[in-house]
Amino acid sequence: MTTSARARVLVLLGPTAVGKTRLSLELAAACGAEIISGDSMQVYRGMNIGTAKITPAEMNGIPHHLIDIHDPEDAYSAAEFQEQGTRLIEEITGRGKLPFIVGGTGLYIESLCYGFQFSEAVADEAFRKEQDAYAEEHGALALHARLEAVDPVSAARLHPNDRRRIIRALEIYHQTHTTLSESHAGQTKESPYDLCLIGLTMDRKILYKRIEDRIDQMMAEGLLAEVKGLLDRGYSRTLVSMQGLGYKELAAHLAGELTLAEAVILLKRDTRRFAKRQLSWFRHMKEIEWIDVEGEENFSENFAKIRGIIAKTFEKPL
Repeated sequence: MTTSARARVLVLLGPTAVGKTRLSLELAAACGAEIISGDSMQVYRGMNIGTAKITPAEMNGIPHHLIDIHDPEDAYSAAEFQEQGTRLIEEITGRGKLPFIVGGTGLYIESLCYGFQFSEAVADEAFRKEQDAYAEEHGALALHARLEAVDPVSAARLHPNDRRRIIRALEIYHQTHTTLSESHAGQTKESPYDLCLIGLTMDRKILYKRIEDRIDQMMAEGLLAEVKGLLDRGYSRTLVSMQGLGYKELAAHLAGELTLAEAVILLKRDTRRFAKRQLSWFRHMKEIEWIDVEGEENFSENFAKIRGIIAKTFEKPL
């Protein structure tokens, strides 16, 4: 039973390249919604092709939030996303619209939907410098192995190149003797909102083919030039933003470490692995209604099915 005192929040999630954008636009138009991007990379200005960022023209008049809000040198966190998303849900609801979270960054979306409490471990600059120096001397994989030894769940979720988040996970364990994954697992799953969570999925082989086709399209659209432009403007390869898929592989090519063909092969592999991690994260969120969206010819059927789920969850048509 829904409660009028609680804001309704619609959520559409799923792995990269599964087809969230088109469905989100149709649903937003049908439901009178404003979209909150649940993507950790689309916050960065100038990082458009590699993040598959929707263009203003493609938005078709639907308000989109938390896109292009940071320059690439500014680190973005789940805690910041949660704070901004909480404010947006209140503002959108106050306008008589439906807040609609769309994306694939599991921790961000779950933290907002369930009001996660983030670790109170404060920054320990000496510890961070020590870990950073260790990574510089022994390499990213060695630092990742340190995390794997104390928190294998978080290590499986974090890419070895995601140095900032790996060091933060080590820092939390160092200070609290509780792992980041234990902290996440111990969060209450009582939402302050009336949630309707829709997950999109498809056969893994089809998804992987869509991922590879999308990367080929990104390369044709000028992803290499986008990465070169960011580097030319002085954005370091070590930035969190530049560790994103597509950016780190092509930056390695531009540094002479990989041929272009090798970089593209690596990008496709890394993106397939990322999609697998996304699905693993979402599978533990028990309230999601999953929709198999294979085949463009089934769009109308899938759209109608989702509309039915929304109406049933919120107990009246939107």
